Amino acid sequence: MAAAAIAAALGVTTLAACGTEDVRGAAGKSDAPAPKTVTLVSHDSFNASKEVLAEFTKQTGFTVKVLKSGDAGVAVNKEILTKGSPQGDVFFGVDNTLLSRALDNGIFVPYEAKGLDLVLPEVKLDKEHRVTPIDTGDICVNYDKKYFADKKLAPPQTFDDLAKPEYKNLLVVENPEKSSPGLGFLLGTAAQYGDDGWQGYWEKLKANGVKTVDSWELAYNQEFSGSAGGKQAKGDRPLVVSYASSPPVEVLYAEPQPKEAPTGVSTGTCFRQIEFAGLLNGAKNPEGGKALIDFLISKKFQEDMPLQMFVNPVTKGAQLPELFTKHGVTIEKPQTMAPEKIAEKRDQWIQSWSSTVLK
Repeated sequence: MAAAAIAAALGVTTLAACGTEDVRGAAGKSDAPAPKTVTLVSHDSFNASKEVLAEFTKQTGFTVKVLKSGDAGVAVNKEILTKGSPQGDVFFGVDNTLLSRALDNGIFVPYEAKGLDLVLPEVKLDKEHRVTPIDTGDICVNYDKKYFADKKLAPPQTFDDLAKPEYKNLLVVENPEKSSPGLGFLLGTAAQYGDDGWQGYWEKLKANGVKTVDSWELAYNQEFSGSAGGKQAKGDRPLVVSYASSPPVEVLYAEPQPKEAPTGVSTGTCFRQIEFAGLLNGAKNPEGGKALIDFLISKKFQEDMPLQMFVNPVTKGAQLPELFTKHGVTIEKPQTMAPEKIAEKRDQWIQSWSSTVLK
């Protein structure tokens, strides 16, 4: 989720979203996509190497068109609004924080992907196979190492630390109503402090000067002081809700590459995110969509994914690249939450969060 936006901040070319003409055809032509085109709708941070997408075309005969549709929360809502007449064939990027909303609204049709037996069992959250797990990541607070070194201040490591006076006015978070990392962080606090304690915790964060923006891109690229390798940073907040895998992105796209990542991870602030793909209800090319979902859990795509989207593979045997393992952080005990509880409490918690933090 983090890679494409940081790459854009550094002026690195990534896989671009296709315009409407590319996906639907020029004005005056049929709205039906070309028979050998499969359209993937995703959040803004989807990325894949040209070589890997070319391999998919070689294997199947289908060419992938990518339609990026905003932050994951926004993208899911768009698909709900267009249910039965979707923008594409496959949707990638719905995660465990939003999964029940997508499933309850019927935007996917069941498909049991080939190779699903090689996917880690703990990430298979839908027994009806309406969605297929593609990757995992940990939503965590990141910190600007230089800021804390200059201030001779130890960076925070836990949720409790973030509410301490020495970190006043330092943290920027995303609105959980509009952003999946923001929602993941909210769920992490609910898992940490329980139904009776999370709201009081956010009252402490508000009193401690937490800032809220609408998206991860705004928070990381405009508010966070440590983004873009510290060279093009626009913000003045040295703490941001991002991912445990964000530091390797900073290393990969910095010129020259530093020996050490300029950002760190507060490992006691993490929530485990699982991202899924599904065949859209009303897809014009369901055959191509099924082939694409199969490919997304193939070893070829799974091993390409870590340095494209900076997430962890879910297919057994897929190897992580050295840069990812060297500069990323493995979160041993992230906060988690049962999908059933997320479904039951999510909307209520978002409403309570808004009345607590935004009032």
